Amino acid sequence: MKLDVIIATHNRAALLARLLDSLRAADRPPELYVRVIVVDNHSTDNTREIVLSTAPVLGAHPVYLYEPALGKTIALNRALKSVDADLVGFLDDDEEVDRKWLTTIWRAFQDPSVDFISGPYRPNWGAAPPPWLPKAYPAIVGWIDPGDHVLKYGENYDGIMMGGNAIVRRAMIDRVGPYNVDLGRTGGRLTTGEDADYHDRLMAAGARGYYLPDLVIYHYVPPERLTKRYHRQWCFYRGISLAHIDRVRRQQVRHLFGIPRYLFGEAAHGLVNLARAACRRTLDSEHAFSSELRLWDLAGFFYGKYFVRPKKRAAAG
Repeated sequence: MKLDVIIATHNRAALLARLLDSLRAADRPPELYVRVIVVDNHSTDNTREIVLSTAPVLGAHPVYLYEPALGKTIALNRALKSVDADLVGFLDDDEEVDRKWLTTIWRAFQDPSVDFISGPYRPNWGAAPPPWLPKAYPAIVGWIDPGDHVLKYGENYDGIMMGGNAIVRRAMIDRVGPYNVDLGRTGGRLTTGEDADYHDRLMAAGARGYYLPDLVIYHYVPPERLTKRYHRQWCFYRGISLAHIDRVRRQQVRHLFGIPRYLFGEAAHGLVNLARAACRRTLDSEHAFSSELRLWDLAGFFYGKYFVRPKKRAAAG
């Protein structure tokens, strides 16, 4: 069995080196051949030198690719053109893998009916988490941990395959196609949605996927993400991304003025909670901030729906 692991990176050379070290330390079943592909997405730091001078990872030197067009999904599609393995893994450059990561992959894909897997993101805090950190929005800091049981996507788990900790059969990738380049982070722009879009396309193609609690990565949470400003920006840009997805593949829910009605309901509920928090002088609480973020969800979707028109780029793959 062969596994190509794709890492798209932009100006995070030091974190990338830690990820490569964690892969070296991971236990690898002897029957699993692993190749690491690093896509340098227009970095201006020493990413190239780090990759080209690094020691072998799991028995082979990483493959270095350079993608000058800025955009995470553009970089991922660049790497997908180079894969030739049975399985394709996806990791983010600010993560470290658990020692059992590769053995979990090996065991899972002994079952030929498994098409993709994902697993928990556990935080590696760069600073102490603040008391207002909203538990209802764990994805903002990359904290995804639905429990200790194997869950099947679309059956007893309504989450999505997280693209920073995922493995997909190459045959299924060939069927679904490349990532949508109008989604995903571009430099400092916090647009998201590429994971949700790809997960929906996998499920529409009949893929069978599982959340595996042993497929653990540790996600670095820098201090700048532990601010209310970052949380507001993240929700706003996610709303923009979801509006684009809704434009391409309309959600099967009732809409009002072209926007899913549930977003209005959640925003109204948030306003009521904020009013109560103001009366109780608890506006700095976790519950109050979660309520505020519902308003940013709606604002981002509205802005994305009526003021953003994504431009199709030839780098779509």
